[in-house]
Amino acid sequence: MSNESKRRKVCTMSELSSVTGPPGVHRTTLAYNEQTMLCRFIMDAGAEIPLHDHEAAQNGYLISGKVEFRTGDGKSFVAEAGSGYAFDPWEKHGARVLETAEVIECFAPMRVEYVDN
Repeated sequence: MSNESKRRKVCTMSELSSVTGPPGVHRTTLAYNEQTMLCRFIMDAGAEIPLHDHEAAQNGYLISGKVEFRTGDGKSFVAEAGSGYAFDPWEKHGARVLETAEVIECFAPMRVEYVDN
């Protein structure tokens, strides 16, 4: 991957497209460099994100909606508009969307697989 493809310093939502996956989860990759990545997610009520993990630490903020997050140890918590949360690198986590939600998440380091729009 070239250095230019490892960064997007400035963007506006109108010039970006979103990617869907898993079903009902729509991601728009915003600004990023090799150290961090900022993404916006629109998640439909009823959508589920299976338990997974990744190298990146993940911090999120719910702009609207309600999401139940669960971790690999069987614990869960509900995040609502105004809630922030964090997952450590390699910490198993997943989610069930209780109410249609808009979420902003930051990943460190950036997630190469999310450089697609």
